[in-house]
Amino acid sequence: MAGNTERRNKRNEGSKKGPSVGTGGHSRRALKGKGPTPPAEARKGHAKQRAAQAAAKRKAASPTTRRASGGGRPGRGGKSSSELVAGRNSVLEVLLAEAPATSLFIAQYIDSDDRVREAMKIANVRGIPLMEIPRPELDRMTDGAIHQGLVLQMPPYEYAHPDDLIVDAHDRGEAPIIVALDSITDPRNLGAVIRSAAAFGGHGVVVPERRAAGMTAGAWKSSAGAATRVPVARAANLTRALEAYKKAGMTVVGLAADGDISLEELDAAVDPIVIVVGSEGKGLGRLVQETCDITVRIPMAGGNESLNAGVAASIVLYEVARRRAV
Repeated sequence: MAGNTERRNKRNEGSKKGPSVGTGGHSRRALKGKGPTPPAEARKGHAKQRAAQAAAKRKAASPTTRRASGGGRPGRGGKSSSELVAGRNSVLEVLLAEAPATSLFIAQYIDSDDRVREAMKIANVRGIPLMEIPRPELDRMTDGAIHQGLVLQMPPYEYAHPDDLIVDAHDRGEAPIIVALDSITDPRNLGAVIRSAAAFGGHGVVVPERRAAGMTAGAWKSSAGAATRVPVARAANLTRALEAYKKAGMTVVGLAADGDISLEELDAAVDPIVIVVGSEGKGLGRLVQETCDITVRIPMAGGNESLNAGVAASIVLYEVARRRAV
């Protein structure tokens, strides 16, 4: 009994309540730590975690890479979204059109032909990186589109501002010639207009931001390289852009089958001019036509009611260039 009392007193030494009796290792599991503290981004409810989640949502909502060759509408803002062009013919045509490209993807163990060799040659000359990847990866990149082992990635197109086209013309000491497209949804028509503008001294093309063709692979191919020389501007509202051009001293001329005057009567051809072209079916929109200073008709033989937008723009651009050369 005396021995037990002595041991208890030793435990109580230096403490009013006395130290608690040890567990003898029976509760080691309960004393085990939970590991290192996780980073702030991984802690539930932490401010940094909420910020990281918000950033991920913004990234998911931003324009993504299009997975088809030549389709899709451009992203909003000053740039379109990047584009993947799939297929040997399509890739080679885009490269021959001098379109910009960031990478040429080639399937491993590809069965090479003249198109593949020519595409690789152009890419090497232009300094475009060649990336050899497994065919299943190409399938995933193109969402199963027929790529024939060849895929070209194009960078986002940087659209000009409509005002920039006037500045460029004045910098050259020339009266501006601008083509505006209303309700043109076929990128091949856009490419054809760019090609005509380059041929007849045009200073740029303006397209609406919504419900209109943008600078896709199809537009690059149709332009046959002219898109590297003629800038394309994108307007949030085409009517307002035309009004701004009018305030800058330009004459806005709309093409219409029942135009006020015939093309040969267009004396404003020698002045700063905006040529507005509507779609083949619907023509000019009501607000756009009301904004025009004058509408012009192209004389045609009986039975022909309308022209393709690219052809109509080409005819008017030629007439403007001819008048200015006199």
